[in-house]
Amino acid sequence: MQKIQVIGVHHITLMGADRQTSIDFWEGLLGMPFIFDQPNLDDPDEGHLYFDPGDGRLITIFTNENRKPVYSRTPTDAGCVHHLAFEVDRAMFDQVLDRLKERGIGNSGVKDRGFMHSIYFKDPLGFLIELACYTFIPPRGSSHAEVMLEAHKLRVARGDHHIERQHLADATVMIVERSQQSLSEDRSPKDPYR
Repeated sequence: MQKIQVIGVHHITLMGADRQTSIDFWEGLLGMPFIFDQPNLDDPDEGHLYFDPGDGRLITIFTNENRKPVYSRTPTDAGCVHHLAFEVDRAMFDQVLDRLKERGIGNSGVKDRGFMHSIYFKDPLGFLIELACYTFIPPRGSSHAEVMLEAHKLRVARGDHHIERQHLADATVMIVERSQQSLSEDRSPKDPYR
């Protein structure tokens, strides 16, 4: 057998309520440009709206004017989606609580996850949304996933409960030393002030 290798998320489609609620939430609150609109090709009673979350991928919403927002938590049974997380930069993350408050949107407050900070809130249909901001920047030429993989290995080797800043910092050093050459034969830590 051989794998079916994926190379990224193509799009995520959610069940929406009416068209305007979807546009107001995805573009009017989260700032995702509304870029494409057509009927749902599998259900003529539904619309299919497309939004760009900022990375060129797509969030799409099936809408129906007969469905109205119901602000209760969507199912979290096995096989259901728990939440969607969207990345924001630090400058925006620092404004999220105020921007949610001015709309009267309840939220979790800031959660420190070690490798990221998170704020959770529900969309108008009760679906949980996370806005996340990494606590680190990966070295040039590497990815957040690469740093997290190395940080995980360090965490496990050290017997620590979860990824902390020290694991991320040490993983970054390892990646830089592995991927960038140096004329020095000894790249170990030094104290130039002794």
